[in-house]
Amino acid sequence: MFDKILVANRGEIACRVIETAHALGVKTVAVYSDADAQAKHVEMAGEAVHIGGSAPAESYLKGDVIIQAALDTGAEAIHPGYGFLSENPDFVDAVDAAGLVFIGPSADAIRAMGLKDAAKVLMTEAGVPVVPGYHGANQDAVFLEQQAGEIGYPVLIKAVAGGGGKGMRLVEEAGDFASALASAQNEATTAFGNPDVLIEKYIQQPRHIEVQVFGDGVSAVHLFERDCSLQRRHQKVIEEAPAPGMTAEVRKAMGDAAVKAAEAIGYKGAGTIEFIVDGSDGLRADGFWFMEMNTRLQVEHPVTELITGVDLVEWQLRVAAGEPIPLAQDDLTINGHSFEARLYAEDVPKGFLPATGTLSHLQFPETCRADSGVRAGDVISPFYDPMIAKIIVHGASRSVALAKMKQALSGCEVAGTVTNLAFLGALSAHHQFAAGDVDTGLIARNLEALTEIPEVGAVPAAVAAMAAANLLGDAGTEMGFTLWEPLARSIYLRRDDEAVTVKLNFEGADKVTADVDGVSILALRGPLGWRIGGNRIAKTVMSDRQITVFDRFGITFEHVDILDQSSGMIGNGNLIEAPMPGLVKAVFVEAGQTVAEGDRLAILEAMKMEHSLLAARDGIVAEVLADDGDQVEAGAALIRLEDDSQENA
Repeated sequence: MFDKILVANRGEIACRVIETAHALGVKTVAVYSDADAQAKHVEMAGEAVHIGGSAPAESYLKGDVIIQAALDTGAEAIHPGYGFLSENPDFVDAVDAAGLVFIGPSADAIRAMGLKDAAKVLMTEAGVPVVPGYHGANQDAVFLEQQAGEIGYPVLIKAVAGGGGKGMRLVEEAGDFASALASAQNEATTAFGNPDVLIEKYIQQPRHIEVQVFGDGVSAVHLFERDCSLQRRHQKVIEEAPAPGMTAEVRKAMGDAAVKAAEAIGYKGAGTIEFIVDGSDGLRADGFWFMEMNTRLQVEHPVTELITGVDLVEWQLRVAAGEPIPLAQDDLTINGHSFEARLYAEDVPKGFLPATGTLSHLQFPETCRADSGVRAGDVISPFYDPMIAKIIVHGASRSVALAKMKQALSGCEVAGTVTNLAFLGALSAHHQFAAGDVDTGLIARNLEALTEIPEVGAVPAAVAAMAAANLLGDAGTEMGFTLWEPLARSIYLRRDDEAVTVKLNFEGADKVTADVDGVSILALRGPLGWRIGGNRIAKTVMSDRQITVFDRFGITFEHVDILDQSSGMIGNGNLIEAPMPGLVKAVFVEAGQTVAEGDRLAILEAMKMEHSLLAARDGIVAEVLADDGDQVEAGAALIRLEDDSQENA
């Protein structure tokens, strides 16, 4: 076993690797950027080396600097985690040349699977079924459109390099192909430096099922399957293992195909073979096709760990150190069921825009495994993926595990940024998902219902007002009373730019009546604290003037100073602002141009994805305030439309 390793990554995966390394008695070295100087993974590691600026290109993608850090600290091996340099064969070659061990597959194996088109040819030769499509080198736009027509619509355009849904577009009609191709190529160039794409037949009711494999460079085993069908824009949301509806026959067929794929390239370490599965008539042994191989550990690996009892990071370290694969295929079994939900800082009502912010409060229930790279007080920055945590549960059956997931999500407490918690809660409660009737289109078909913003009601507002009045701790001076009538106080709140006024009437130290827009809420304090309607009130946290009530996945109010009441929302659709820090990728309009509601005005690139900025109303462009290539902050004015009064004059 190694004495010391360097972890060439950040966030929850770096923490995850460090945790297992320490359990094995292996010393660890972390690397960090400017933005991560106080990060959790830096604190966990035995040593830490600063490697550059906040942007990944200035730090986590600088392979030479990372290798030098390993040499300087006496590390014998480098664990790449996932993302960044984990699937970069040139980095693997450089690690080998430096006399270090790369904890993962060989550079040749990564190259073999790194380009989806070449990988599919290789898999066909190995006898692994692949989806019909064009995987060749001809990237002429007219030729690709001809190929799509021959394959038959709908088709999927996919970047040959990378993953994570970037550079991927679904095209349902021939007339949309050219624009979708250009968009996919632009995004692929930005994300991977390679604009090449492949074209595949789109399976109408697809499921995404992947098989965890582990090899020693010669032979391989599989650790069963994971269902990753719950996706939004090709990004996984909730994963589970094993796959619902899986039979022994199909499991063996998929497992054998996955092992065959891994052994065909002499794979060493942990990897994932991803299959597209036709779910229109149940799972069939002839109804799955190879999509791609991820030559690294996957984000969703914990669900496999919980059903097999295997620590995949431990296996990675042991096999990289020269040990054989710890268990044979016949020794691996499935125990129960597991789910993983990805908790992100993102604004769901605004189209799942990645969000930033300082986590003023962060707490997970003890009933789940929460893999996280952040703590209360940490900043979700614009430089990296906005994941807060992976919430993972295990149960004796799928129904038990799902009940635990619902409970765990409702018990997560996050304040300081918006999250997708309510969306995850709605998805875990969806009847189709509960029945195991899943496919990759489930979220898109039900998106309106899953993202519906429920009425907050009077009770959370009353609780927020009580918190603002400092009533939720020990009794204070506010709880006094006057000689002639109960003491009253008005609290001014704002939620989603809507003003809420709560009038609190104090009737002694243990009784408060809150009037919320004409609704009267009675709160009584007893030995166990405040109760409303017989129920203990929800926990709250307050940071600056933000109050988060941990009810229904978290409801946030702003406590407004009465002197600020006149400064409300200013905006009539005239100004298009940057919703987050990012790079202005393209501006499509110029001053004097007439636009219609919904027209795409610009593209902002942030957090590794492109976001279209649309016109909020019909109008005429008055000013273009940003140029292609500008780096802008959140809230920066990009485009201004003429006032309605000017247009109608």
